[in-house]
Amino acid sequence: MSGRTPEADAVVSAALVEDDDLVREGLRVLIDGSPGFACVGAWPSVEDALIALPGDPPDVLLMDIQLPGVSGAEGVRLVRERVPGVEVLMLTVLAERARIFESICNGACGYLLKDTPPARLLDALREAKGGGSPMSPEIARKVVELFRRTPPPPAEETHLAPQEVRLLGLLAEGHGYRAAAERMFVSVNTVRNYVRSVYEKLHVHSSSEAVSKALRLGLIS
Repeated sequence: MSGRTPEADAVVSAALVEDDDLVREGLRVLIDGSPGFACVGAWPSVEDALIALPGDPPDVLLMDIQLPGVSGAEGVRLVRERVPGVEVLMLTVLAERARIFESICNGACGYLLKDTPPARLLDALREAKGGGSPMSPEIARKVVELFRRTPPPPAEETHLAPQEVRLLGLLAEGHGYRAAAERMFVSVNTVRNYVRSVYEKLHVHSSSEAVSKALRLGLIS
């Protein structure tokens, strides 16, 4: 029988990979000092994180893309291979298209700029734990631009409901579940039900995969 309690499950455990000591410490203090969050690890490189992560993996790993040694973009793939259950959320000063694309293709669930306000960053951690794909609006626009430039494959039958398509469009614009629910005039639980249905119909396992596939299929633009 599991020793976890509902209170423990409600806490978002996060870890950090950031080579700037001041930034890493600032993020650790922010997460540990916020109710409902716990920082369970902080490392300056992907190599250090890979050694420590399998022992007690967090819900979400915040990873800088500019790292010494193994890059953050490549680190996403290595982390996901070593610890598949960890959601990796990229955090960077860059909004470079190629690195965004590489990170997402390697399994990142979202992408935030480092000037993201603290409250939004904490919301993004909770969204990522819940299966969401938080993205700064600037990043979301670049992702959409990337897929608009990619010719869509032959259309396949998806049978998505209009509300499910609408939700995918909002997620592609960078809205989280709560913001999407407000714009659709439904509850957050209803949004989660739509997301589960979309996963089944598109044969995907994350919101970022769902948005990427919907863009490639021309379901949203």
